[in-house]
Amino acid sequence: MSNKELLDSIKKLREITGVGFKDCKVALDETKGDIEKSIEFLRKKGIAKASKKMSRTASEGLALVKQENGNISIIEVNSETDFVAKNKNFIDFCKELSEINFSVKGDLDKLNNCKMLNGSYVKDNLINLIAKIGEKITLRRSNYFDNSNGSNFYYVHSAIEKNIGKIISIVKLNGIEKGKNEELGNKIAMHIAASSPLAIDTDGIKKEIIDKELEIIREEIRNSGKPEDMIKKISKGKITKFLNENSLLNQIWIMDPKKKVSDILKENSLENQLKILEFVRYKVGEGV
Repeated sequence: MSNKELLDSIKKLREITGVGFKDCKVALDETKGDIEKSIEFLRKKGIAKASKKMSRTASEGLALVKQENGNISIIEVNSETDFVAKNKNFIDFCKELSEINFSVKGDLDKLNNCKMLNGSYVKDNLINLIAKIGEKITLRRSNYFDNSNGSNFYYVHSAIEKNIGKIISIVKLNGIEKGKNEELGNKIAMHIAASSPLAIDTDGIKKEIIDKELEIIREEIRNSGKPEDMIKKISKGKITKFLNENSLLNQIWIMDPKKKVSDILKENSLENQLKILEFVRYKVGEGV
């Protein structure tokens, strides 16, 4: 590393961590110039300012989707504030990431080690953007849906640009017949964005989620003064309602409150029965 490169790296590390020149130089020497490892080095040394930006909560940002030849990728990139999420540099960075994310099939490890148009790796451009903007930015999650055993559809809620928004859903269906019932795929993706199901059916909802909800339900009933024998009976009905409301097939169809999603699939099946194989819903910052 040349003196100029070292000085540039020290400057970036100082901007990110708030640590002094000398400590930054030591960290970079120890990690052979790797900024991310230098941040980790400084934090392990217990230098309080080292986590200044890294410890902030990045709960804003953007979700981006790309579709090509029936394959779809999605990625969420987080920032600390919505102001940064509207920044042109941030948006351009996210757009290029979405293209790369599609090429690596949603593998974030591979993504970080891909080169961008400027010749630098994604992970290095991320550090540079953090230093330039002054906020924590993270590549939170990604998915990839191939077209091997079904048809993929997506929906972007309140898109700020084509394929960019705050809520994006993707669904894969089996039994779609081209030119006949394709429109239903987009409608189901829209339903998922609006209704936020946890799983396709009740069996798919994680046990820890059910146990936690059951605990809350029982405590709520107990606090209302109901006797123990009633708590068990009432909680059983309430947890069944919770499971139905949060499983896609049992949810009330957003376009007809008299029908469930499962009814819509039956009604629109042609030669082959329509079946939902998988789905994902990204709401930017949710759960951060």
